[in-house]
Formats: sequence, structure tokens, C-alpha cells
Amino acid sequence: MAVEYGACTRPLAVRRTGNQTGEQTIIPIRCGATLASVCPTCAEKNRRDRITQAREGWHLTEEPVIETAEPTAAQKLTLGYRADLEDARAQALAVGDTATVAELDRDIEEADALLRGEGLRGTVTRGRDKTEDGEAKKRRVRSTRRRKDAANLPRKPVAKKTIGRTFTTPDGKAFQPSTFITLTLPSYGRIYDGAAVDPDSYDYRRAVRDAIHFGGLIDRFWQNLRRAVGWNVQYFAVIEPQKRGAPHLHAAIRGTIPRKLIRQVAAATYDQIWWPPYDEPVYTGDRLPVWDETRKTPCFVDPDTHEPLMTWDAAIQRIDDGEQDEPAHVVRFGAQVDIQGVLEGSQQAGMCLGYLVKYLTKAISECHTPESSRQADHVDRLVAALEYQPCSPTCPNWLRYGIQPAKPKSGMVPGQCKGKAHKAAHLGYGGRRCLVSRKWSGKTLAEHRDDKKQHVLRTLGAVGAKPDQATPDGERQRYSWDLMGPRDPDRPDRTQLLLQVVAQKRRWREQYEQARQLLDDVSATGDQAA
Repeated sequence: MAVEYGACTRPLAVRRTGNQTGEQTIIPIRCGATLASVCPTCAEKNRRDRITQAREGWHLTEEPVIETAEPTAAQKLTLGYRADLEDARAQALAVGDTATVAELDRDIEEADALLRGEGLRGTVTRGRDKTEDGEAKKRRVRSTRRRKDAANLPRKPVAKKTIGRTFTTPDGKAFQPSTFITLTLPSYGRIYDGAAVDPDSYDYRRAVRDAIHFGGLIDRFWQNLRRAVGWNVQYFAVIEPQKRGAPHLHAAIRGTIPRKLIRQVAAATYDQIWWPPYDEPVYTGDRLPVWDETRKTPCFVDPDTHEPLMTWDAAIQRIDDGEQDEPAHVVRFGAQVDIQGVLEGSQQAGMCLGYLVKYLTKAISECHTPESSRQADHVDRLVAALEYQPCSPTCPNWLRYGIQPAKPKSGMVPGQCKGKAHKAAHLGYGGRRCLVSRKWSGKTLAEHRDDKKQHVLRTLGAVGAKPDQATPDGERQRYSWDLMGPRDPDRPDRTQLLLQVVAQKRRWREQYEQARQLLDDVSATGDQAA
């Protein structure tokens, strides 16, 4: 029923408290999930909002003006909830309650997703890393000299403009075409129908390593492209898996860029991973490093000699000191680069927009369901190859290679990393699926959603209808808001919340449809009179 009426299937509870009266009311809000497997209604709403965002920014003819708006009530509410979670995590960490810390980490991940959904730019961090003496660590700076096996690229000063070139025909008609590109990773072995022809020779290890670091490669590409063309290229991009399981990028680019230059930039773009070597494991099977709580600074030690493992900082310092000549891994694009010129309003533009958001409501592993035992075996081999690959400096898998992860703690076990990249649903890629540049449309996703809300309010206002809102916009400053966590004793039953949301959504839909019908009747009457 909730899906039928367009209501959220897993609403969150918010406690509204009157600043003057102290009266408390529990109000449900949508969860904001982006995956249909979590909440199909919110995922579909997010997909439609992304279509609007992509369409409005793709063919702009004037430079977007970005105005920094005041934080919305929803943003303030979620930030407060996020701060409470961080405080609770610090307290649990202080007493060594690892189970609660793990549970709070999941809550924090959901809160961060909510903040991104509300249009918050940047990231919510836990502060800068510090040394054992409590001093902030210095930022490491590496040489920007290009690799000898990579072609040089043209480098121009990047102008502030974001609008592409306009072409004029002899009869005076102006065209401002834009671009749609697809970038892929290289081949790891022959593929037929989404599975390796020879699984034993297919390079699964390199495939999952490239997937883990694909986000960094994409960042390098946009950086190189802007420097090569000399203006601030804007994009709306989506990362999806190919049938073989490797991620690839679809991107709408505002303006036109020579195809030869795009291919040149893609071929010359790479990302170097300056980590300690992790090709051969030091510890295998049941012989793994153990946590020594008795030391002044608890750490992991060798199971036989009880000597402390090399710390992450020490391993990176060895690289900085020149003891490692080559990066642990280098990720590059494959040779396949698809480039299309697109005109605003064309059928091709509509098809490209549909292609961009086609799989946004699905997890990476859900985009292509295995249809044969060969395909299922191929996915299983990818997941198996991913199990012991380090995904970040804090990954427990570093213990397998004789390195203590950054921020080590008791309970870390190789092969049991809780990072997003290690979840089977992501097949190694742990970054964001939808990437939108800062000046794409001049609006955040939350601002696009607010535009839709204002349209509904104008429709209701045109016929004199009063919006049915739990808290009218003009009265929000009279209240304080708290997002109720899963352990809040006053949190209502989920079924109760769900029924409340369905009833609310029904009222809103009926009210809006009645207003539209009245406007249509008025319009028809006016046409007849004319």
C-alpha cells in the first residue's frame, strides 16, 4: 500500500518540541534511501530528481549563479543527529565497547547518506589524524612528475567559464552542442556473455584492485580534461557495472570537446596507489597477527616472535624515503572510449538521460543478474579475489601483509573488513554512484527538490487551498527537532509510523489532484469564453 500511494516504506521518526510550550509531537519523515531494495518509493523519487538535475544543467546557455542558502530545517536536524551519534561513538570507544561502536558506525553511515540526500556539500569528518604525541600529522606531498610510460598532455590555464562553444550556421541559427561519453577499464582476459572464457588465466586480482581505485582514476580524468581544454568542464556522471562486473562511467558534459582530445586525455590518465606492496601475503590460514593489549600502546604483534608489526605510518615513511621505487598499483582506463555529440531537445538527448539514471535505484551487483552458472561463477571469483585485498589504509586486510592498518584496534581480522568496497553488493567499488560537478546546474539536489515543492504549493495556492502540512513553513522556527534513533525509548512502532505516512500521503495526493482539476476546469472555461 505504501508503494501504491508513493509513501516511504521505512520512515524515520522525528520529535518536534515547541520552544515555548515544550509540547512534543512525533512526526514521520521519509528515509531518503537511494536503492529500491531498501525503499522503492524513495529510490524512485531520487531517480526522478536526478533526471531533473541532469536535464537542467546539461545545456545551459548562461553561467550558473551559485547562491549559498541558509541550512534547511531538515539539514540542521540531521546534523544534530549526526553529532549525537559521533558523541555516542566516542563514549563507546572510550570504554572498549566494540559491538556498540560497530553498530554506531552503521548508523553514522546512514546519517551521512541522509546529509548527502539533503544536499550537504563536502564530507563530515572525524578530525585530522594525529601522531602518538597528539600533534596533527603533516600532509604528505608527492611529486607530480608524470610517469615515463604515459603520454604528456597539453596544459592550459583553466578559465572560470563553464559554458561550451556556440556554432552558428550561414542562415544565422545558433547551436550549442554538448557531449556524452563512456569510459571503461581495460581487459583482464577474454569475456563471453559476461563471464571469463578461461577463468584460470583471467586477472581477477587486477580487476578488483582497479574497481577499488576507480573513483580516484575518475577524479584524475576530470582534472586532466579541464587542464587540457582550458575551461572548467562541468559533468553529470554515473558509475555502473558492465556485465563482466567491472565499473564504467557514463557522463553528460556541458559543451563540446574535440573527440581526439578526449581520447588523448583518457589514454594518458592514470592513478598511482602509493601503498606498501601487497602482492604476497606474510600471514595465511590460522597464523595471523595477534592483538597485544599489554603494551603501552596496544598493537598487533607477530604470533611467533611477539614483535610489533610495522605501523602504517612507518610503512608510508619508507616510501617517502625512497625505499620503494614503484607504486603498489597503477589503474588506467581501457582503450574503449565512446563519445557522442548531443543537441538539446533531441531524441538522442532523452535517450542519454534515461541511460544515465537507468540503474540508479539498484546496487552494483543488482544491475546484471547472473543468467547462467558461468556468470554466477565469474561473480563468485570476483568476490573471492576481493576478500583479502586492502581497500583503504584502515582496512584489516593489511595484517595479512605484515602491516598494521592505520588506526588499529582489537577485533580486526583479515577478510572481515566492513568497508563498503568489500560488500558483495558493490563488487569492489566503494565510491558514490552519481557524480555531479559543483557548477552543473547552480543548484544542489535539495534545491531542485525544493523547486518541486514550491510548484505544488503554487498549484494549491492558485485555487485557494491550504497545504496540509504537519508544520507550515512559516512556523518552523517555533520548534526544535530531534531525529529519534533506533534505541530511543519513545520511538513509535514501525507499523504505526508506516500507517501514519500512508494516510498523510493519501491526503496530499487527493488535495493536489483536486487543485489540478480545478485549474484545468478554470483554464477550459477561459478558453471557451475566448
